[in-house]
Amino acid sequence: MCGICGYIGDSGLGSSDLETIKRMNEAIYHRGPDDEGYFVENNIALGVRRLSIIDLIRGHQPIYNETGTIVIVFNGEIYNFKELRIDLERGGHQFSTNSDTEVIVHLYEDFGFDCLKKLNGMFAFAIYDKAEDLLFMARDRLGIKPLHYYSGGKVFVFGSELKSLLLFPGLRREIDLKSLNRYLTFEYVPTPLTIYKDIYKLPPGYYLVFKKGRLLIKRYWNLSYKDNPIKSKDECAEKLRWYIADSVKKRMISDVPLGAFLSGGIDSSLITAFMVRQCSRKVKTFNVSFDDKSFDESRYARKIASFLGTEHYEERLTPKMLLDLVPQIIGVLDEPFADASAIPTYLLSKFTRESVTVALSGDGGDEVFGGYPTYQAHKMARYFPKVIYPVARGLVNRLPVSDDNITFDFKAKKFISGIPYSPEIRNQIWLGSFEPFQKRELFSAEVREYLRSDDEFDILSKSLDGCDADNYLERVLWLDMHFYLQDNMLVKVDRTSMANSLEVRVPYLDHRLVEFVCSLPPSMKLNGFTTKYILKRASKDLLPDEIINRPKKGFGVPVAKWVKNELKSFILDVLDEKRIKREGVFNPRFIRGLLEDHFRGARDNRKLIWTLAVFELWREIVGEQARMREEGEIAKQKK
Repeated sequence: MCGICGYIGDSGLGSSDLETIKRMNEAIYHRGPDDEGYFVENNIALGVRRLSIIDLIRGHQPIYNETGTIVIVFNGEIYNFKELRIDLERGGHQFSTNSDTEVIVHLYEDFGFDCLKKLNGMFAFAIYDKAEDLLFMARDRLGIKPLHYYSGGKVFVFGSELKSLLLFPGLRREIDLKSLNRYLTFEYVPTPLTIYKDIYKLPPGYYLVFKKGRLLIKRYWNLSYKDNPIKSKDECAEKLRWYIADSVKKRMISDVPLGAFLSGGIDSSLITAFMVRQCSRKVKTFNVSFDDKSFDESRYARKIASFLGTEHYEERLTPKMLLDLVPQIIGVLDEPFADASAIPTYLLSKFTRESVTVALSGDGGDEVFGGYPTYQAHKMARYFPKVIYPVARGLVNRLPVSDDNITFDFKAKKFISGIPYSPEIRNQIWLGSFEPFQKRELFSAEVREYLRSDDEFDILSKSLDGCDADNYLERVLWLDMHFYLQDNMLVKVDRTSMANSLEVRVPYLDHRLVEFVCSLPPSMKLNGFTTKYILKRASKDLLPDEIINRPKKGFGVPVAKWVKNELKSFILDVLDEKRIKREGVFNPRFIRGLLEDHFRGARDNRKLIWTLAVFELWREIVGEQARMREEGEIAKQKK
């Protein structure tokens, strides 16, 4: 696992190229504290930080082909690299390492851009082809590993994280108000956008080529929901067990210690069960617990750990531990990101890293198999009479407010809020933060006018243009995989784990497994009101019924209570009326109303307040980081 960065084209830096790429690379030191490497030649500079997982001794990057004409920097893991290597050696290729990285170089020699079709893994890489003077970059099919870029005509800049790109001289750091508009709706900035103008994320399943000032971006993989000929439920369950077992087996290849995140839900429990079956020693499992019982799942984790016979580790997280980390987490994530579960995920990663270097997780299970309560809610919404919507919304808004995790009043109010919309937009309304009518009051008059014709949901319809499903459930699953999974769940896990130099592997996102499940009928995912139907069927005889049939809990933190108590002074500071008015983006009176209603218990505005507070704190942190960089540059110039 690593972090990569670089640029190609007329940078105008001359002899400062090496110094620049080193500075960009140092910004992602946490992604690879074990090693660093550089390639600088003429108009190209590549950098890599390495966390050594496979071939600890000889896997130094960059890695070259036999003649030195092709060079790669790579972030990720290729799980089928040993099989690929055998074929390449039969074809005459010679290897100088035992790493998976070198396999990609030789595949590119033989197959060009089509080498991507042969890879099973999580990855983001950059290959420079000297003969063609081109940069070839790609991101894995499901978006497990990140890749950001800027293309300014003569120069192209890239990096695993935005903090690398922002150290390239002259790159603008201007906030894109249209991206901000989407952040307030989604709680993250959706791909391909970033919070900055002219800087983008390469979408999962795509590659790009930069050659002679021209940029080509092309899709190489896509999901399909065409029916699989397998119809028997038992046959499907057995086939699914094979896919999960094989995916777990491939992801247990490592030259360093590994373990598993274990929450006590079906997803992580089943992954752990297959690890136990395939491991000759006790599997180490990790979980965190909370004082607030409505958020705590630790008793289930302990039960399944005992059932499976794992070596289980648990750490109790106090409110103070979590709250002290808020500024640090926001800096780690690079962009405004309002999923508060990033905080315990960071602490879980830190705790896990004390014992192992690699951890397997159950991420992706909900999006692949249909595990969220929203899928049940969509089925109910199809039969909800819209004519009674105004009365229903008025009634649910009168329900007593609770600060606990996913209470009835929270679910009822969210459900009603999505009724007026199409299923695709309704899904985002349920998952996200601000509704359109709220943002009309939230923005200042100037910003509201600038965004008057901006449709924050257009990115959903554009994405669905590539979807071959007609069924409403499959179209919603498509959106969750292309937005909530890739831009929320995977970003959260990548940044918080890599900030602690921990590699997290996600067996449910093996593309073969995902393709198989997507090809099954919708009833195999949501059967009546039973979520994850086929996964639960496949778990029989492997897990206790208590774990298989547990209601969905989620990995949350008590934000609603924090805002009223431990975080109140912090929230009032970052959302101070004078500060908001001075910045000129938001309407301070509307924000004051949100806070007052929440503090007196009239409304549960936790998501709205947290989303705003995160943006304001992110803006402050980024501003401070920019100031420190500028001071550092001035000091260097004086020397």
